[in-house]
Amino acid sequence: MHISLSNLAFKTPQHFPLHHPILPPKPLHHQVSTQSHINVLKGSGYLSEISKKIDHEEQYRIARSQVNRKVLELEGYSIEGISVGGQETCIIIPEFKSTFDIGRCPSRAINQNFLFITHAHLDHIGGLPMYVASRGLFNLKPPTIFVPPCIKEDVEKLLDIHRTMGQVELNAEVVALDVGETYEIRNNLVVRPFRTQHVIPSQGYVFYSIRKKLRKQYAHLNGKQIEKLKKAGAEITDTILSPEVAFTGDTTPDFMLEPCNSDALRAKILITEATFLDDSFSIDHARQHGHTHLFEIIANAQWIRNKAVLLTHFSPRYSLEDIRQAASKLQSRLSAKVVPLTEGFKSMYT
Repeated sequence: MHISLSNLAFKTPQHFPLHHPILPPKPLHHQVSTQSHINVLKGSGYLSEISKKIDHEEQYRIARSQVNRKVLELEGYSIEGISVGGQETCIIIPEFKSTFDIGRCPSRAINQNFLFITHAHLDHIGGLPMYVASRGLFNLKPPTIFVPPCIKEDVEKLLDIHRTMGQVELNAEVVALDVGETYEIRNNLVVRPFRTQHVIPSQGYVFYSIRKKLRKQYAHLNGKQIEKLKKAGAEITDTILSPEVAFTGDTTPDFMLEPCNSDALRAKILITEATFLDDSFSIDHARQHGHTHLFEIIANAQWIRNKAVLLTHFSPRYSLEDIRQAASKLQSRLSAKVVPLTEGFKSMYT
């Protein structure tokens, strides 16, 4: 199935308004009654100017929030989002017009056409109705939502409940995409789920770029000869799939040991979880809850062939300093660039 993407975007302010103080009018040289003073203000347009300033301040606040958001540049891709264990996870890749999980539906996720759900825990799927409703509110095309097949019916029921309660249209295409299946996002991009291990059914996703490569037996031919073969209907190229980005969602590290998941470990970017980082929680505790301990990522470092690893889903117990220290420990064991997603976490000194 082929989905053609429309390049839709919110209209955000193009210029930041200058922050001027709101100055009162010059004092009158004679006394007037309160009512007369209000009439003077109305007549001078003073109140309308205050209204304009308030509008400008709101636009300024929205624009600044766009500028201040944390965007990571990894291997040619822009990645942003938030992932706090047990609270919310939503990872956005604008180049793919896609979001992995929807957490509490951060506003910047709404403009993405495709949503990939890894599992049905609320910190990963809770914002789904808001995501669909918000796209309708902004007149964006109905999104395509990919889910593990075992939860497709429940996701549709969830949307139906909100349609009934809110008496609104919630237009979306819900696609059950199973491990081993391939979905074409556009003519040079496809996605495939892979198996992960959590306490409820779950799956990760790998995005692949597609390119055509001339077959070796035709490499010696010139342009005219190749064109002649093409006109004759010969298949002269091979389709090459290159794994670009893999997202695991919540999982134990056992996914690394499955041979069929090798593409996730050789994609340019691996986005995976590291809920627990130190000795305050054991590896057994992490596994019992279907999560990954940093110690096990280090133990399995030899399987990781990615160029960059984005660590997510840290427990909210940790501070920025804890997270950065843990990332540096893993960095010493990997040739890949290790980056922690720290939005939503605070320094121990604040």
